[in-house]
Amino acid sequence: MTNKEKALEMHKQWNGKLSVEAKCQVASAEDLAIAYTPGVAEPCRAIAKNPKEAYTYTIKSNTVAVVSDGSAVLGLGNIGALAAMPVMEGKAALFKEFGGVNAFPICLDTQDTEEIIETVVRIAPAFGGINLEDIAAPRCFEIEERLDKMLDIPVFHDDQHGTAIVVLAGIINALKVVGKQKEDCKVVVNGAGSAGIAIAKMLLSYGFKDLTLCDRQGILCSGDPSLNWMQEKMMDVTNLEHQTGYQPFSQDWDSCRCDERCRYFCWCIRSWHHKPGYGPFYGKGFYFIYYGKSRP
Repeated sequence: MTNKEKALEMHKQWNGKLSVEAKCQVASAEDLAIAYTPGVAEPCRAIAKNPKEAYTYTIKSNTVAVVSDGSAVLGLGNIGALAAMPVMEGKAALFKEFGGVNAFPICLDTQDTEEIIETVVRIAPAFGGINLEDIAAPRCFEIEERLDKMLDIPVFHDDQHGTAIVVLAGIINALKVVGKQKEDCKVVVNGAGSAGIAIAKMLLSYGFKDLTLCDRQGILCSGDPSLNWMQEKMMDVTNLEHQTGYQPFSQDWDSCRCDERCRYFCWCIRSWHHKPGYGPFYGKGFYFIYYGKSRP
């Protein structure tokens, strides 16, 4: 049995990776009277008097909504809300297993920015945080920024913030190994979607000075009509030398060979999730190669 076949079989057996279990015991009339009516009225009154008490008396204090519209799921692209469910269930399982945080998938049958924002605002009272997941750029930027301003709970976009944190951590360690300073590095981010933009922001905030963004069309340049509003905004702080050009990556990694090992630090961001055939990368002039994948 291949890993793909095993994954399908296990998901069939699980019939969903999550379940809801009661913390309280409801084994007698007295139990019922305390967990539900009439006893439940007391925490309701306390919360009505002071909304912050919800963090004391309800699951709000340790529960996150994993929200997706299914528009940019791993390497699968726009597969819709229903097909995104296994991924969101998996992310909720990771929250619980690795962080002890309750999480539940909220897959929305809309890809309209206003409808997504309105829906999340309406369900926010039940949650202590919002984790946006696999929402396509540039829509994801506006959704995250507006929700962060509108809500009084943390809003986190995993594809942006989670990826950027991991990339920065890797680069900090790699620079120690090769003996370079961030101020002396030229950074190229190959990919200018949600992850690429967030990585660029994180690296710049950390102190990298010379950073260039690329996408399928090549180097991102100010004034290019194909740029979305967030990419255009990033032109104020990236590609300060106003370079232009198109040099796509290919399977022929010899074209990327450096004259001197470690002369460049290369972080390659590509959709390798489900696309075999890229690599091997080692022995091609790179000191470090990092890439994310979800296929075996």
